[in-house]
Amino acid sequence: MQLRAEGGARALVSALALVLLTAGCSHWPFHRPPPPPPAPVHELDIVGAASADSYPQYWKRNTLLVDLSAASGSGSLTLKPATGYGWPVRLALRVTPGAIGALDVRGAQRINLPISPTPAKPIDLELAPGVYAGKTAAVTVAWGPAPSPAP
Repeated sequence: MQLRAEGGARALVSALALVLLTAGCSHWPFHRPPPPPPAPVHELDIVGAASADSYPQYWKRNTLLVDLSAASGSGSLTLKPATGYGWPVRLALRVTPGAIGALDVRGAQRINLPISPTPAKPIDLELAPGVYAGKTAAVTVAWGPAPSPAP
């Protein structure tokens, strides 16, 4: 009889331990909430946009990301370093494929970036270092439909 009581006590303790362990699952490392979104910064002045707030800027590691994902159709803006700041070492533009067809970026050099016409999630396009240099006064970014192929 005593063996049966000990076995029942062990089963009860095991069941209680199992309940306590599973109750704490929401605190395990793989159940962490997602990290908060990056905080907007103001490293570049945006001129010519309907609202500079429409195109927020974020740091993504050591790359300044200008979020143009709200852009569609045709338009342009000019980026200039904010007072007291220089150009970031790395600069990227976030665009939404399908909303615009191409980007035309003009600074120390000119670069044309075709964008996929298939609607998709926003993508980040890092600009080559030669597009803007330390002495570049401004970088103009224009967007519009994809250029027609030459006949």
